[in-house]
Amino acid sequence: MQSLQLVSRENHPEDTIVTVRGVAIGGDGFVAMAGPCAVESRDQLFESAEAVHKAGARVLRGDAFKPRTSPYSFQGLKEEGLQILAEAREEFDMPFIAEVLDPRDVELVASYADILRIGTRNMSNYSLLQEVGKTGKAVQLKRGFTATVEEWLAAAEYIATEGNPNILLVERGIRTFETSTRNTLDIAAVPVVRQASHLPVIVDPSHSGGRRELVAPLSRAAAAIGANGILVDVHPHPEDAKVDGAQALLPDEFAEMMGDIGRILEALGRA
Repeated sequence: MQSLQLVSRENHPEDTIVTVRGVAIGGDGFVAMAGPCAVESRDQLFESAEAVHKAGARVLRGDAFKPRTSPYSFQGLKEEGLQILAEAREEFDMPFIAEVLDPRDVELVASYADILRIGTRNMSNYSLLQEVGKTGKAVQLKRGFTATVEEWLAAAEYIATEGNPNILLVERGIRTFETSTRNTLDIAAVPVVRQASHLPVIVDPSHSGGRRELVAPLSRAAAAIGANGILVDVHPHPEDAKVDGAQALLPDEFAEMMGDIGRILEALGRA
């Protein structure tokens, strides 16, 4: 991977630790990032945030802009959603992640969010990558669903070339011939990327598995194989969710899973 001057471990042997409002992500640590896939209302987000915070999550997820396959599906609350997330951040002392879809929205989303997320559909949207890089904010970069590891790291290089080293790589499953899961979680990509790059690697068990019953085992696997964290959908009433309810954990399920992960990390001597 000779084209990777900034994100390769060859040129930067020490692990990068991305710190967001006092939460350190990277190294030997493990951080749970959780919340609803989309902000639907203040009550829904606050109920979710309270539950995941109590269970040990350190970062809140919840999107205000949603890229949907159908233009008629729920597209998010936009700035109202960001305002609700900002209110929850102060209430529960949790930094939050929000997806940005368009270079024209970067300034708006960055004015609220602590971590900007680039979704799988936009991994190769290089103008968007450059714009989020210019903000200096932490950026979550999801792997494109047809991208190789090298292409994924090359996308991260676009962000880094703008002077922004605060990049979190998210393995969220890739498209294969297999149809029993929503996507195929490339669990081997975690150690591969951690050897090739100094950047933290996060696993998204929700969008890879696509079914509630798969989220906990995939999360346990992520902890065991050396991921720096997980990005999990949690919803208090998934049967009523406007987005991805089938893959969202109930709060009690998330709390139980966090206990399992804690025991795995303890056995491995990780924080």
